[in-house]
Amino acid sequence: MLIHALPLLAPALLIAAAIYLHRGPADDPARAARLAEGASLGAALIALASLGLLIAKGAGDSVNFGLFGAGVSARLDAVSITMLLLVSFIGWIVVRYSRTYLDGEARQTHFTIWLLGTLAAVLVLVQSGNLVQFVLAWIATSLCLHKLLLFYPERVAAQRAARKKFITARTGDAALLIAAILLIFAYGTPRISEILEAARLGEGGTPAALAAAFLALAAILKSAQFPTHGWLTEVMEAPTPVSALLHAGVVNAGGFLLIRFADVMLLSPLTLAGLVLIGGFTALFGGLVMLTQPTVKASLAWSTVGQMGFMILQCGLALFPLALLHIVAHSLYKAHAFLSSGGAVTLVASIRRPGPVAVPSLANVGRAFALAIAIYACVYLASGALLGFGAKSPQAVALGAILIFGVAYLLAQGLADAAPRALTQRTALLSGIAAVSYVALQRLAEWATWGTLPLTPPPGDLEWALILLALLSFGLVALAQATLPLWSHHPAAQGLRIHLSNGLYINAVEDRLLRGWAWRGTPSTSMTPTTTGEGAKA
Repeated sequence: MLIHALPLLAPALLIAAAIYLHRGPADDPARAARLAEGASLGAALIALASLGLLIAKGAGDSVNFGLFGAGVSARLDAVSITMLLLVSFIGWIVVRYSRTYLDGEARQTHFTIWLLGTLAAVLVLVQSGNLVQFVLAWIATSLCLHKLLLFYPERVAAQRAARKKFITARTGDAALLIAAILLIFAYGTPRISEILEAARLGEGGTPAALAAAFLALAAILKSAQFPTHGWLTEVMEAPTPVSALLHAGVVNAGGFLLIRFADVMLLSPLTLAGLVLIGGFTALFGGLVMLTQPTVKASLAWSTVGQMGFMILQCGLALFPLALLHIVAHSLYKAHAFLSSGGAVTLVASIRRPGPVAVPSLANVGRAFALAIAIYACVYLASGALLGFGAKSPQAVALGAILIFGVAYLLAQGLADAAPRALTQRTALLSGIAAVSYVALQRLAEWATWGTLPLTPPPGDLEWALILLALLSFGLVALAQATLPLWSHHPAAQGLRIHLSNGLYINAVEDRLLRGWAWRGTPSTSMTPTTTGEGAKA
């Protein structure tokens, strides 16, 4: 039905605004910023209207405007609407923020044009109904983002980050293109709905399993998984709105790719196992490095690396509804964190130095941490019983256990010998709220995507081994973090901190490998440097 093409109006509005700004006069950046803000708000309202359409009409594909089902189309379901709402809302906030943040920049209008272009490409991507449109939008997203990363092209760090992103993105594009060709060969159609229906029936054979492997590779490269994360940790050289924009379906597009083709991914258990290993290691690696960073934005960037790893881990465990929930939650809070990072620095500088962190004594550290795990496990199980767990898969139970480890670290602080009563009460209250909220949102995600995303299959021997490995790894890291003040002054710990603060030198190795490559990433039409830098505004 043509009415299902309503979501396509959102990116069309942004593209029209970008074309108008490109062809119109560039001597009134304030007017251009207002126009861009209005267009982004209009796109958000269209996304909201699309939600109403989904509720009223149900899921479906729009009529394809092209040949052989490979034209412009919109897939309307719970996954696409969730991403439409998320991307358009964050996009509107970022465009509005940029209007003030970049005020006075000589090339503010050019930045606005590429910002609108990036958002439009992502909006086309998340609602694509066929593989041709999906691949083109995927590539367009990366190319538009490249322009934003080089807003200050004279900065060596910005050039290095853009070069890494360019090479990584082109490799990911090639992987996605190969996957698309294999899927068309396996199912005889580029329409995503028909491919997913056939894959859910177990059809596709070896070509579909190979396509799943290439989809996983594209997702890993897109979402900055170890060891290809270097560009993401260096985007601080771009304006702060770019860092927030990354969480509007750009860096987390890898997770969306796996969620969209979830039925295909289930055809290759070995590929899912690889995602568990890579995502789990990246989550732990990014989280540990984050704790050693001296600046706010660097810490947030490494946090994003870890969070993207956890998202990939969830996809590897076939917990696709929870991975979608993770994308929404992480995107909202991390975009807000980047946009408010400058205010956070000012706030920290204005308050008095906090007191020492309350930790258990050496004799009671094991008891305090074990007690924290037991208490929060009871709270989590009670929340599940209250809201209705249903038939939970072992993968979902393992994910809940990892949540328990993470919150138990905080709860252990409240059980420390020297902890004030107020700290104990606050951590207990927040732990309970976290448990109830997580279970409630988990149930909501599963209900909203019922019938759209496949159910989690029972784990085999390999999956059980990976689940136990994940539980052991996250449990040991949580214990080490809870007891950190007790061993952090050891010389070995100091050396480990230095190595972690440098990201285990992976970026340095990548820089050396890329040093001999000719850099052609700054075309003559790229944005020129300005007198006002990022450092003056962050």
